Amino acid sequence: MEREGIREKTFGGLDTAARKGNHGGWTPLRCGRRQASLARVRHAKGGSVTAIAKALGISRATLYRHIGESA
Repeated sequence: MEREGIREKTFGGLDTAARKGNHGGWTPLRCGRRQASLARVRHAKGGSVTAIAKALGISRATLYRHIGESA
């Protein structure tokens, strides 16, 4: 009985949050066009992906996503 009450309150709160635009989870990190072009230039000049990602404050996976997987 108590378990159902907790469940209803939890799902009610999630529905309310979703209506307000909050769907939970991490906010994805993105780099802007300027950062992506800078990263491409630095990578083309031989910069390491790890160093570039660290300088931009993003993960290596995010960097690969923006400079292309052929990098």
